Amino acid sequence: MTTFFDKLKKGMDVEEKPAPKEKIVPKKRTVKKEIEIKQARQNFALQNLGGQEGQLTVDVYQTDGEIDIQSAIAGIKPEDLDISVENDVVAIRGKREKQVEEKGQNYFYQECYWGRFSREIILPAEVDNSKAKATMKNGILTIKIPKIEGEKKKKIEVK
Repeated sequence: MTTFFDKLKKGMDVEEKPAPKEKIVPKKRTVKKEIEIKQARQNFALQNLGGQEGQLTVDVYQTDGEIDIQSAIAGIKPEDLDISVENDVVAIRGKREKQVEEKGQNYFYQECYWGRFSREIILPAEVDNSKAKATMKNGILTIKIPKIEGEKKKKIEVK
């Protein structure tokens, strides 16, 4: 059965030409090339973007009475963290210093992030900033912020 599109092509004298078949072979990158590319991106960020800053991964969940935030922050002393809660935003900032400087930098992989990091989290509920607490245990930062319990339902009297 001839389709409408086929009929339309015949009426317009349009010929279908098969697309040329090109075999695209992806270039293989060596570990050295990957590191060069990563360093070039970091240098660009440092020169043009005012420095590079990593972003923390976090888990945010709530219980009946509080909002809990957890993040794995290995290699950081608690005093090197700056945590603030303002209105409905929690900001976590810090800097992870490299422990060992390698002169030759003959890395096979370089996936750990060293340097400044931060994360801002918009809270999903109203909280009492004055009662927020943060603890660090085994490289896991836990922030607990009590929720403000407002009235769920309020009856309004008409006068």
